[in-house]
Amino acid sequence: MTKELILILGGARSGKSTHAQNMALELAGPDVLYIATAQAFDDEMRGRIAAHRAERPAGWRTLEAPSLIAAPLTEAVGPARVVLLDCLTLLTSNALLALGDALPARAAEAAVDAEVSALLAAYQASHATWIIVSNEVGLGLVPPYPLGRAYRDALGRANQRLAAAAGRVLFMVAGLPLTVK
Repeated sequence: MTKELILILGGARSGKSTHAQNMALELAGPDVLYIATAQAFDDEMRGRIAAHRAERPAGWRTLEAPSLIAAPLTEAVGPARVVLLDCLTLLTSNALLALGDALPARAAEAAVDAEVSALLAAYQASHATWIIVSNEVGLGLVPPYPLGRAYRDALGRANQRLAAAAGRVLFMVAGLPLTVK
């Protein structure tokens, strides 16, 4: 299997994670490292995380990494044939929330850009195919508050950067993958 970077975009509940997991299973069977970026700040999120864990094949390794800058990515990948990161959307949110209340747009962009740089560096250093899941948040209305606009802009630019680096980009609509690149 030749190493490849695959970006899967789509809206909420579009089937991104399910498609990414099926793709990883098809490409590598049990030899997958799953990078989970969610943080359990409340009961509802703890339930979502538990449901995602239950959906993953038992043999997959999991690295819980709300920040890739702080994660030992290169060591964690090891001999994995596929790395599945789910998702860049929450990674972006985590990076912005770590900045606190004072959130100038440039700081948000820089924080997310650093996470994407860490991700791309880990991809380049590995021999694995990477599948990255992210939401497309640029199809709706402009958020009415600064944090929402900073988030939308930072994630949009991160998606653009990853799409440019990816060999394959899919857009999920109602559970159906559309090939973008």
